[in-house]
Amino acid sequence: MKDQIIEQVIELAKKKGIKAEVYYASSRDTPIEFANNRLKSLETKASEGIALRVIADNKLGFASSTDLTRLSDLVDAAVATAEIGDPVEFDFTQDVNYVEPQDDYQFPNTEKLVNVGEDLISKVHQYNQDILVDVSFHSRSGIEKLATTTDVYTEQNGQSLSAVISGNLVRGEDFLQAYAYEVSDRQPDYEAILHKLIQKYQHAEGKASITSGTYPVLFTPSAASSTMGRMFGTIFSGQSIVQKASPLTDKLGEKIFDERINVFEDPSLGVSACKFDDEGVETSKKHLIDRGVVKQFYWDRRWAARQGIKSSGNGFRGGISRPSPSLVNVCIDPGKTSVDELIAGMEEGIIVDQVLGAGQSNVLAGEFSVNIDLGYKVEQGKIVGRVKDTMVAGNIFEAFNNVVDMSDRPEWVGSSSYVPHILFAKLGVAARQ
Repeated sequence: MKDQIIEQVIELAKKKGIKAEVYYASSRDTPIEFANNRLKSLETKASEGIALRVIADNKLGFASSTDLTRLSDLVDAAVATAEIGDPVEFDFTQDVNYVEPQDDYQFPNTEKLVNVGEDLISKVHQYNQDILVDVSFHSRSGIEKLATTTDVYTEQNGQSLSAVISGNLVRGEDFLQAYAYEVSDRQPDYEAILHKLIQKYQHAEGKASITSGTYPVLFTPSAASSTMGRMFGTIFSGQSIVQKASPLTDKLGEKIFDERINVFEDPSLGVSACKFDDEGVETSKKHLIDRGVVKQFYWDRRWAARQGIKSSGNGFRGGISRPSPSLVNVCIDPGKTSVDELIAGMEEGIIVDQVLGAGQSNVLAGEFSVNIDLGYKVEQGKIVGRVKDTMVAGNIFEAFNNVVDMSDRPEWVGSSSYVPHILFAKLGVAARQ
């Protein structure tokens, strides 16, 4: 039925003598949520829709819809937008056929996940009965199909199971929220998630303070991804390069970081792994930074055409929107030191574990600043307690030229980052006394 819908749109476009690209996406999400120690909700959400791009009179048109019964109206709407659109600078992908094999793996059913949630809550309370525990699972599956009038057909499937456990601990006016999570295409490691959460509370048991100044700062993978992952995504985007909004616009081939720093995208890794992007271009591993040197940027078809080059297979969509340059993941090569050794080597400094939001940044200058949601003070190589009302700031170019080391084991942060702990020699720390 889905293929028939796609074929109908293609035929309608051919009858009008225009080129068309049809992107179909459907998803199914089953969340199971516990709030404040109790089961809160069980439900299943499903959605599907089509995004249509057309080239008519050498102009690009676009329309999308979740109503799959009015396909003629969808084509007419896309043609109408082309009439007032800009001249197109690229063509749709041609002559590609790929159907991804279905994954037969079955996730645990709802009853089993409810039992897992109850068990996790019980184990947190074995550590501290006062913690209000939230647990959520999201079992997601989806299918994406792409077809064009230029003989392209791709079909890709995906599924994931995410597990999030968080706790709220209130003591007088002190409020501490900690969380841990994992996203997997199989079963998450529930015991590892639980251990990580309890360890956060253990590190935060003591109270610590730090005066404003410059200190060594250790970012956990989660904090590093939240603080710097988005910045990497922005400054290496082909769109930012063409618009000259990236500080790397004229730095291809230049050394900007410590030679130990390697940043890359590998679409063959992780839950979001994919063979093709949402424009039918084959994906590939990209070395963004190799031994500190800017090696390459990433492109979709539109911005690559403006630069006079080929797409790198990074045209992705959010839902049934237009494609734009996006990374499947951001990966950083690990170092040679264990996390414990990194901490043991800190005379005085802090560990940033959770940050509030994505922080503030001036991408053009490479500057970042984040408020610490959960962080710890290190004295003489030991974690002595939690720091509050503290901010960390720095410049990404200076920071990555003053790296002590990275941990020897990277960790997945959701499905978008695969990074190690990173210890910077000196960053600005501002603390409210």
